[in-house]
Amino acid sequence: MKHELRFESPSFGKRLKGMLGVDFYRLFHTPMYYIFLAIAALIPALILGTTGMTDPQTGVATAPLYTNAWNAIAADSPLYAFSNIGEYANMNMVFIFGGIMVSIFIGHDYKSGYVKQLFTTHAKKQDYMMSKTITCAFAMACMCVTYLLGAVVAGLLVGMEFSGNVGSIIIAILSKMVMSLGWASLYTFLNVIFRRYFGVSIASSFFFGTGLPIIAIGMILGNNLGSVLNIFLYGSSVYACLSATPLTLAVCLVCSAAWAVIYNVAGTQILSKCDVY
Repeated sequence: MKHELRFESPSFGKRLKGMLGVDFYRLFHTPMYYIFLAIAALIPALILGTTGMTDPQTGVATAPLYTNAWNAIAADSPLYAFSNIGEYANMNMVFIFGGIMVSIFIGHDYKSGYVKQLFTTHAKKQDYMMSKTITCAFAMACMCVTYLLGAVVAGLLVGMEFSGNVGSIIIAILSKMVMSLGWASLYTFLNVIFRRYFGVSIASSFFFGTGLPIIAIGMILGNNLGSVLNIFLYGSSVYACLSATPLTLAVCLVCSAAWAVIYNVAGTQILSKCDVY
C-alpha cells in the first residue's frame, strides 16, 4: 500500500492569526510603542498647559487657544477648510505621530531582514499588509486613549472648562479611534512604496498625516467641495467634532473600512509585483 503525504497550507485565518501574534509580540516588546503612547499624552498637556501664558518679554498674556478643554479633542463643528491652527491642534495630531511610529515599526522589518525571511518561508503578501494594518491601527487607537487622558488631566490642572454634549463628545472620540484603521492602512501602503527609503517613508507619512494635500486642494477648488474632500480624502477625521451624531460614527466606520480595503489591495499588488527586499 502506498501512502501519500499531503501538506495542506494553513487557512487564511490561521496564517493571519500567526502573523498578528508575531506583530503584537514585537509591538509590546518595542520601547518605541510606549514612547509614542507617552508622546500622545504629552501633546494635549503641552497645548493646554501653555495656552494663554504670559509672554516673558512683553509681559502680555497671549490669547488662549481654547477656553474649553474638549477642544483639545475635537473642533466644535466639522472642518471643510483651514480656518485657524487651534481647530486642527486636537486628537488628529495622533495620526501625524502615529504615521511616524508606523514608519519606524515597518522600517525595522526591512532593516533587520525580517521581511526577507518572512516572505522566503510562508507568508503571503496580503497577510503581511493586513497584519501590519491591524497592529498599527491598534497602536494608534491606544495613542488616542493616552491623548484623551493627557487632555483631561491637563485641563483639570489648568482649570479649564469642561462643557459640551456628553454623547457627542463620546461619539467624536470613538469616531477618531475608528479612523485609526484607515490611517494605519494608508501609512502601511506608503511604507510599502518607500520601503527602501526610510527617511522618505517618514516624511511622506508626516506630510499626508497633516492633511496638507487636502487643505491645498480645498483652497484651490473652493469650499463647495469641502464636504466631499473631508468625508473621504481626509478620512473624516475632522468630521468627528463636538457636535457629532451617530451618523458621524457611521461615516467614519465606512470611510475607515474603505481606506483599509483600497490601500491593502493596492499594497498587496505592489508587493506581489516588485522585489520586497
